[in-house]
Parts: sequence; structure tokens; C-alpha cells
Amino acid sequence: MSRCQSTVFRLFSLRIGLRIKTHLSSPVDQFCRNKSRYTGKMNISSTVRLNDDVEMPLFGLGMYLSEPGSSAANAASSALKCGYKLIDTAIYYKNEDDVAKGVRDSGVDRKNIFIVTKIAEHGYDVTVEAVKTSLKNLKTDYVDLFLIHWPLGGKNVETYKALLDMKKEKLVRSVGVSNFGIHHLKGLEEAGLPTPSVNQIELHPFMKRDELVKYCKDKGITLMGFSPLARSKKNDDPDLIRIAKAHGKSVAQVMIRWGLQKGFVTIPKSTNPERIKDNANVFDFQLTDEEMKALAAKPDDFNAGENEWNPVVSPWEG
Repeated sequence: MSRCQSTVFRLFSLRIGLRIKTHLSSPVDQFCRNKSRYTGKMNISSTVRLNDDVEMPLFGLGMYLSEPGSSAANAASSALKCGYKLIDTAIYYKNEDDVAKGVRDSGVDRKNIFIVTKIAEHGYDVTVEAVKTSLKNLKTDYVDLFLIHWPLGGKNVETYKALLDMKKEKLVRSVGVSNFGIHHLKGLEEAGLPTPSVNQIELHPFMKRDELVKYCKDKGITLMGFSPLARSKKNDDPDLIRIAKAHGKSVAQVMIRWGLQKGFVTIPKSTNPERIKDNANVFDFQLTDEEMKALAAKPDDFNAGENEWNPVVSPWEG
């Protein structure tokens, strides 16, 4: 192994805490060519290894705003039939049972599916009951990754401890958080709790959150990016249009590919079967250094609208 490879391997395995697993290419070789981002060949089955040694798919389907009922169930089933390996839902979304139906209808073996869900109400006993309810809704014996949905409302420490106890009982494989800022993550650390395996936050070229991303990587926390398409509010960006045209792809596909090349677990959402298929068609091209730099230069001024919701900056309430 060359000095470059040795150095990168140590950084990649120990400092960043994220390892891309693929049968097509060596991530170490690819990082030696460009240490700033992941450029290895990926496929829809590529995974990251979390800091607790759980293997998690790098790509999946987000279920936020998937209307409960047949629409959500069909979305989950369509995605799994297209080769998706990860489904991201939440108690708050009210479609866990539809995910269960989608899994059943897809014919894909449960052991080949990574299910993520989240708890929004906090407290130890509330969390224990919520995990049991989610297992019942999802019709599964375990959840692969259980997240605290947001830090709002306090009792995060109690909630986190409950999820860790559910992990000990093998009802949950991995425990993480969502919408946590640096001060929230420090709050868990100061409480003497293990580092979360994942932090799910909004991530795209117009909301790069460089400081938070660096902090998570330094702590070995895998980043999971929701709303990778910037809620379709940046489809007219000239650079995105130029890059998409150069690769014969859509703007959406370019934005999804950006997240993957950054090493983020990326979960575009849709209930349209054709769009679900298109969103997965991002493994046959690669953004160039110049294209990644152009997207890196985008201002982090994204505004979701009048009702913008950003719990990442909310106070830490324990």
C-alpha cells in the first residue's frame, strides 16, 4: 500500500468513520486521486459502515409527504422492485404500516431491506412504547435504524437512553438522530452517551452545512441527507442545467449524484413510480472535479418558504 493509500485509509476508517462498500471499485484508490470527496464507482447496493459496524445502504427512498394509504405503499413497493435497499419513514409521517404493506407487496426479503424510522415525542417510557408500536406498524421484529426525529421539546437524553436499551434488546440495530446541530450533539456527549451513528439533516448544494458536516465526520457520525432536490426550488439554476445537459441527465439526478459523491446517505422522495426509477438512475455517471467545485460555490442561502422549519438551530433542552 502506498503512503497516500495508507494515510487515506486511516482517515477514512478511523477519523471519518464511514466506509463505502462496493463490489465495483476500491474507495481507498479513489480517495487517493481526490481526497476531498468520494469518487469511487457506486451502485444501488453500495453501503456505508456506521460507527457501530452496522452496514447501511448509501441510497434509499424518503417517505416524507407520502400520503398514508395506497400511495405510500405503492411508492415503497415500487422502490424496492427497482432495487432500492433503504426505506426512510417516521412515526410522524403516519405511513409506517404502508411501508410494511409495500415491503410485503414487493416480494423482497425483509433481511435485504434497511428500514429507518423516527420518534418525535420524547421521554423514556414514551420511547419504549413508540418502538413497540413502530415494530407492530412495520410488521417487523426489528428496526435497522431508529432516530430521534428532532431535538425540540427536551428529554432528548431520556429518549436516547431508551433507544439504546431497545438496541440491547435487539429491537433496534442502530441508534441515531435527525435535525441535530453541533450544540445538540455536544449535549448528548456531555451527558456521557455514545456517539449517534447517523445524523439526518437537509443537505444539497444550496444547504451544504459545511461546519456541521465536518463536525459529524470528525466524530464518526454518518450524514444522511433529506430533501436532496432542494424541494425542487432550484431547478432553474444555470450551473445545474449545464451539468445535467453535459451528462444527459436531469437536474434532479445531478443533485442526487452530488449527495452520493459527498458520501451522504441520500434519500430522494417520490410516490411516482417513473420518478422513483429515474431517481435511482444515478450510478452510470460521475460529476467532475470542476462540476463539484461549481456546486460547492453555491451560496448557502436556501429558504424553504414562509414556514421554514430549522430545528438544527433550536436551543438544547437536554
